[in-house]
Amino acid sequence: MFTMSILGLKKKQAKTFKVKVSTMDAEMEFSCEVKWKGKDLFDLVCRTIGLRETWFFGLRYTVKDTYAWLKPDKRVLDQEVPKDSPITFHFLAKFFPEKVEDELVQEITQHLFFLQVKKQILDEEIFCSPEASVLLASYAVQAKYGDYDPNFHKPGFLAQDELLPKRVLMQYQMTPDMWEEKITAWYAEHRNITRDEAEMEYLKIAQDLEMYGVSYFSITQNKRDTELLLGVDAQGLHIYSPSNKLSPNKSFPWSGIRNISYSEKEFTIKPLDKKKEVFKFYSSQLRVNKLILQLCIGNHDLFMRRRKVDSIEVQQMKAQAKEEKARKKAGGHSPQNQRGEETDGAEDERSRTTGG
Repeated sequence: MFTMSILGLKKKQAKTFKVKVSTMDAEMEFSCEVKWKGKDLFDLVCRTIGLRETWFFGLRYTVKDTYAWLKPDKRVLDQEVPKDSPITFHFLAKFFPEKVEDELVQEITQHLFFLQVKKQILDEEIFCSPEASVLLASYAVQAKYGDYDPNFHKPGFLAQDELLPKRVLMQYQMTPDMWEEKITAWYAEHRNITRDEAEMEYLKIAQDLEMYGVSYFSITQNKRDTELLLGVDAQGLHIYSPSNKLSPNKSFPWSGIRNISYSEKEFTIKPLDKKKEVFKFYSSQLRVNKLILQLCIGNHDLFMRRRKVDSIEVQQMKAQAKEEKARKKAGGHSPQNQRGEETDGAEDERSRTTGG
C-alpha cells in the first residue's frame, strides 16, 4: 500500500515541471504543464514582464559545449533542455534591430536591449574604443542616477559601478578617481534626459560598433580546413579571419542573397547576381548548424518585414508609446522617477494581457 502511494505521487508530479527564467534584470519561476510547447512558456514570460515586441527575443539554454534557443512549435521536454529541476532558461534578445530608434517601441524592450548590450560591452563580447566606452558609461550613469547634482553626487559615488571594459581600464595608467572624473564630465552634459532617453542614446551609439548584434561561428572553407568565422546579423552574412572580428573579408547582404542551402555539414550561399561566385563553407557540429540556420531564417524574415508597412499591432504600439512619452513630458517627470513609473506601466500591461 505504501508503494502504491509513492507511485501515485510520482504520477501526479509528472504532470508539471519547474522552470527558472532569467531576464537581464529579474528571475522568475514557473510551474509548466508537461504538454507545453516552447511557445506556451515564451508567451507566459512575455505576458509576465509586459513585453509586446516579442519577435526580437527567445529563450536560450545551454546544451553540451554550446547553446540553443527553445523552439516554439515543439514540446519543451522533447527538446535538448537540461535535465535539472528547475530547468534554467535565459530570456535574451535573439535578433537585433537595424535602427534602434525606429524599431524599438516599448520602454521595456529598450531597457532589456540596453542591459544586454551594456553587459556584452563590459564582458568584451563587443569591442568598444576607450572614447566610446566613456561616453556610453556617462549615458548609463544618467539612466541610473538621473541628473547630475554636485551636492549629491560627490567624488567616489561611482566606486561600486562597473562602467568600463577591463581592457580599457588596463590600457591606461589611470586611477578609478580619474576615470570617474572623465565619465562625470560627460554625465553632467546629459541634464534633463530621462532614463529611457539615456538608454536609447546608449543604444544609438552602441549599434554603430562593429561587433554589435553579430553572432559568430567557427567555420572552414572548401574542406581545406582554412579556418574562418561566419557572422550573422540584421544586415546579412559576413566572413571574417579568426584574428579580426571587426572587418569582414566578404559580406553577403540579405538583399543580395538568392538562397542559402544546407546539406551534410556544407552550407551554400547563392547570390542574387548569378555572375557572382557561389560561396560554400563547412561546419562540423550539427547543433551549431541548426543554430546558424535558425539565425539566418529569423534575421532574413525580419529584414523583409522591415521593408513592409508596419502591422496594425505595431502601428498601435507606436501610437501608444508616443502618447505615453508626451504625457510624461507634460507631467515633468524627473529621470529619478522613471524606474517606478516603468514598473507601474509593466504591471498595467501585465494585468491587461493576463486579464487580471
